[in-house]
Amino acid sequence: MKQTTIIIAAAAACLLATSCASKKDLVNCQNENRELQSSYQTAKEQLAGANARVTSLEEALAAQKQALADQKAAYARLQKTLDQSVANASQNNISIDKLVDQINESNQYIRHLVDVKSKSDSLNMVLTNNLTRSLSKEELKEVDVQVLKGVVYISLADNMLYKSGSYEINSRAEETLSKIAKIIMDYKDYDVLIEGNTDNVPITRENIRNNWDLSCLRASSVVQYLQTHYGVDPKRLTAGGRGEYNPIATNDTELGKQRNRRTQIIITPKLDEFMDLIDKAPEE
Repeated sequence: MKQTTIIIAAAAACLLATSCASKKDLVNCQNENRELQSSYQTAKEQLAGANARVTSLEEALAAQKQALADQKAAYARLQKTLDQSVANASQNNISIDKLVDQINESNQYIRHLVDVKSKSDSLNMVLTNNLTRSLSKEELKEVDVQVLKGVVYISLADNMLYKSGSYEINSRAEETLSKIAKIIMDYKDYDVLIEGNTDNVPITRENIRNNWDLSCLRASSVVQYLQTHYGVDPKRLTAGGRGEYNPIATNDTELGKQRNRRTQIIITPKLDEFMDLIDKAPEE
């Protein structure tokens, strides 16, 4: 009887030890599975960011090609106008001297426009390069900087700036916004438009009616953050929201929705300078 009891106790001890070992293995497997899931999600987000960056660069290249084509077309129109002016002068017996004066005046105005545009383009490229160099590799995954038609566009991913479904600036954005604010402060002759954009998924928050509200509130948050934290002159700032109605990608995919959920900081030369320039155009 005593021997039987010993055998039963030994068997129970073995089962208990085996049970403890199996439970420990299960916990280890669960922890490893969570780590793998976290790594997979991180890699997935990094891939989506890289794909978005590639798409943005492709769009920028296409825009530059279009700008070059537009310049060639403008030159062809200018040449046609010049040829027509010469023909009209011959038909109407306008003196060559007067025609030359008109051409010189037009050329002077055109050179003035080119000089202004070249200066603006150069400043924009310097601004863009300064900002890009100041951003870390991690920030560049979520911040896209482009110059399109003389305007600097800084596009920031919503998950970097705000909590999900919210318009409050989160702590992650502080360093990046400080670098952007420095650029804005350095270029005091530029106006700044903050533009909020969303995907087409309806917002379900009691104090936010729809994506119009969300996009406007987010833009307003960035404007006020730049003003209160970094001293940007509020007279230079404008906040606006475009809701879901200014997409840059399809909303049929998660990647497309991610690209559409963005806040753009648009830096432009002051409009009154261009209006003054237009007023100086020579009469025909």
